Amino acid sequence: MIELEGLTKRYGEKVAVNNLTFTVGPGIVTGFLGPNGAGKSTTMRMVLGLDRPTAGDVRIDGRRYDQLKDPLKYIGALLEAKAWHGGRSAYNHLLCLAQSNGIPTTRVREVLDTVGLAAVAKKKTKGFSMGMGQRLGIAAALLGDPRILMFDEPVNGLDPEGIHWIRTLMKSLAAQGRTVFVSSHLMSEMALTADHLVVIGQGRLLADTSMADFIERNSRSYVRIRSPQRERLLDVLHRAGITAVESGNGALEVDGGKAEHIGELAARHQLVLHELSPQQASLEEAFMRLTAESVEYHAHSDAPVPRQQWGDDWKRS
Repeated sequence: MIELEGLTKRYGEKVAVNNLTFTVGPGIVTGFLGPNGAGKSTTMRMVLGLDRPTAGDVRIDGRRYDQLKDPLKYIGALLEAKAWHGGRSAYNHLLCLAQSNGIPTTRVREVLDTVGLAAVAKKKTKGFSMGMGQRLGIAAALLGDPRILMFDEPVNGLDPEGIHWIRTLMKSLAAQGRTVFVSSHLMSEMALTADHLVVIGQGRLLADTSMADFIERNSRSYVRIRSPQRERLLDVLHRAGITAVESGNGALEVDGGKAEHIGELAARHQLVLHELSPQQASLEEAFMRLTAESVEYHAHSDAPVPRQQWGDDWKRS
């Protein structure tokens, strides 16, 4: 379990993390979301003792990271994919970590097999691709067989097979009763992986809730209907006290309605329906709605593209 209590980090006048209090519990995958600059990486670094909090406290199974005798046996983390010496092989990188943390050397081969790097175990890591680097970082996180795992953008550089693998791995680790805390900007993947969400913006806690509750609270749900008997349908809905609005392409939308109720109403009046579908926003849409006022850097799609200064010289060459 990871427990944060009033965790705060200031860099001069800038408050990177502002009084965060939440708990990351075992048995589920907890997603950690926030716009760029929200303070996610700083928070994770403070969990691992890499940054000292200005105020507040963070505990790992009841103790600070610097109080853990064998830290890799308590918490494994992937924060930076290429945090190793490029002249070492994958095997020797993990071997150094194992020997310095009292972990049996047999574990090195086990985690290399787990992440799919056994065939390149003796190759120098400086030649590794980004995806291979991610796998090696995950192997290091798993090395101590820890009860808690923390991943920052674990799918970076992975191909579709690798993304499916890490998703399955995280779910499997949580199913074993471990604490799994993962930060990602890939909303479609987070929606498939996380059970619970912690969302921050400008260093402040915005949400700490289940995935389903987060989407329900921060999105619009409605029922979309299409019928060749559109005018009759509108009349029936109006008499039933149901407000429908046009949405284009001949479709109607009913906010907050139940598809079952509308379907039964149409059946009683012998109305033909070509579509009757409940709609709900995606995790990405719900996230964008909640964090709209917390985004530090705004891009504008209608802004002119700046002219490259070397353009005229290139034309004359």
